[in-house]
Amino acid sequence: MNRREFITLLGGAVAGWPLAARGQQPAMAVIGFLSSLQASDQARILAPFHRGLAEVGWFEGRNVTIEYRWAQSQFERLPALATDLVERQVTVIAAISGTPSVLAAKAATTTIPIVFGMGSDPIAFDLVASLNRPGGNVTGATFFTVALGEKRLGLVREMVPNATVIAVLVNPANPVSAADAANVQAAAHAIGQRVRLLSASKSGEIDAAFATVARERPDALLVEAETLFLNQRDKVAALAARHAMPTMYGDREMVEAGGLISYGASRADAYRQAGIYTGRILNGEKPADLPVMLPTKFELVINLKTARTLGVTVPPTLLATADEVIE
Repeated sequence: MNRREFITLLGGAVAGWPLAARGQQPAMAVIGFLSSLQASDQARILAPFHRGLAEVGWFEGRNVTIEYRWAQSQFERLPALATDLVERQVTVIAAISGTPSVLAAKAATTTIPIVFGMGSDPIAFDLVASLNRPGGNVTGATFFTVALGEKRLGLVREMVPNATVIAVLVNPANPVSAADAANVQAAAHAIGQRVRLLSASKSGEIDAAFATVARERPDALLVEAETLFLNQRDKVAALAARHAMPTMYGDREMVEAGGLISYGASRADAYRQAGIYTGRILNGEKPADLPVMLPTKFELVINLKTARTLGVTVPPTLLATADEVIE
């Protein structure tokens, strides 16, 4: 057998050898993406998350794979979705938008790193030991919606200064929404403001809540910053308009959908920060050593078109301090 024949034969044999025999190829890292929101919201959520990943050198399909799991606001699905990601042995879990997502992920694993992008206080829900030193397998970025309940109450009172009763729409299935409502109730009690709690934990119950609004006619409505209401923002804004109800929201997306006024931190920035932290963990850093990222800017957004439709005169002081006015 000549040398050329030998090399040809050897090459054919090598092609049939297992990968381990030819030198193990490094496996691509896998991110498990777990969200309480809908897949239809993925562009709004994933664009900033991917920007964050890219800032630290990670690109989906190039050097990292992402397994997506969307609960569609059905929180009861989250434990099974989280367990599935753990069984697939993902490298890190990004629990984005919704404290129930993070709680489900934490219940499913104490070893796989978890990065959140959510609105609650992570200490209150026992997700981290402290903001500066999380200490376990969980860290991330928060837009701290619960802490803003008192501020939103003050803003809606400024928008409707003679309000006798302010209704508050809450999702009792979401612990963050319930905590936010308790915060608003305490603030209202301190200043003698009457509030009326309304509950909705699924789409059909939103209609029932607004039927109560139509029947009882509160002077204004405060909708808690919550994933169900965010998912159903077109419906919520349309119902508020139909019943001519001045309504305060926690997310600017609600105002973009036709709501009157919102005040809160940027979800998009929290999602970008979560992407950065996910990438840094892929780069070898530990969640225990990554401080929880807090919001640095809060936005007041007012929809003047909606105000005119409702016959609401926006106080000049609010217009002057608004970060954005939608005409």
